[in-house]
Amino acid sequence: MERSPQWRDGRFRNPQTLWNDPWGAVGSLFRRDRNSTPREPLPVAHPTRADLEAAAPSGLRATWLGHSTVYLDVDGTRILTDPVWGRRASPVGWAGPRRFYAPLIPLEEVPVPQVVAISHDHYDHLDEGTLRRMKDWDTRFVVPLGVGARLVRWGVPGARITELDWWESIRVGDLEVVLTPARHASGRGLRDKDRTLWGGFAFLGPRHRVYFSGDTGMFQGLVDIGARLGPFDLTMIEAGAYNPAWPDWHLGPEQAVAAHRMVRGRVLLPIHWGLFDLAAHGWTEPVERVLAAAGPAGATVALPRPGEGFEPEASPHQRWWPTLPWKTGAEVPIRATLDGRPAVQGGLP
Repeated sequence: MERSPQWRDGRFRNPQTLWNDPWGAVGSLFRRDRNSTPREPLPVAHPTRADLEAAAPSGLRATWLGHSTVYLDVDGTRILTDPVWGRRASPVGWAGPRRFYAPLIPLEEVPVPQVVAISHDHYDHLDEGTLRRMKDWDTRFVVPLGVGARLVRWGVPGARITELDWWESIRVGDLEVVLTPARHASGRGLRDKDRTLWGGFAFLGPRHRVYFSGDTGMFQGLVDIGARLGPFDLTMIEAGAYNPAWPDWHLGPEQAVAAHRMVRGRVLLPIHWGLFDLAAHGWTEPVERVLAAAGPAGATVALPRPGEGFEPEASPHQRWWPTLPWKTGAEVPIRATLDGRPAVQGGLP
């Protein structure tokens, strides 16, 4: 870890500083959208083991299981990203953001993939209870530097864990897995801030390429990812949980569409929305704003129901969420800073 170019002065560092408005963040808690959580059950799908095991005719299939959990088939190699089967994204079981709907398939019914890829150690991406239930899986756990120690404490054999720094890779069968840079943070308590690395992933198969953003704010490194590893047949980019008080932590909808173009994506699957209430905006607002931005940008967006598998060659685009009031990007803009300087917000694409 200490030999990593990202490690300085006792912790991992971003290529650009994260800017925060603490008082604005606190104030937003008292101005939550009245539709920040669903009021009615959602029309989710329930994939079966057979559905996930079936070969994808095109060679590429994605099944979004909510938030950042996606089950992928990339040219015959199965991948599971940021698996969260827990009831809450929280260090305790009695408080914290609660799932909008129960897991769409029992974890015991999930076909064990060849790769489990975890982007960072925040609670909505790394769930201890889920990993303890997965500890005996015969799979390759691929994680950023430092995250492997957490898995070992939860019973995952160290021999099944591969830790990567940015741009490092591992080959699993015919698939190359690359940890890509991201602008974010890590930590699960008050004393471990940024003591483990964070990142996204590129999954490079013989025929198809997929980009998974993990959590990231906007930064110019996305262009490098596209130049070095793209173009991508499918991008899975976080588009939810945003606020002007912390514009560098997550992309937000409009910047998610911009990031899709920066990494040279063909079809965009918006993730990191629709399962947990992690910000003050309405729960449907991310997807509405993604669609509003995608039209002028000429971006193709896949909008499957949670649990519905799809192949990018036939991207689903049906409206399965309710029509609710939402704030536009013009009303509540999310613009990343340049190296933590809010005076120049909007300087990035």
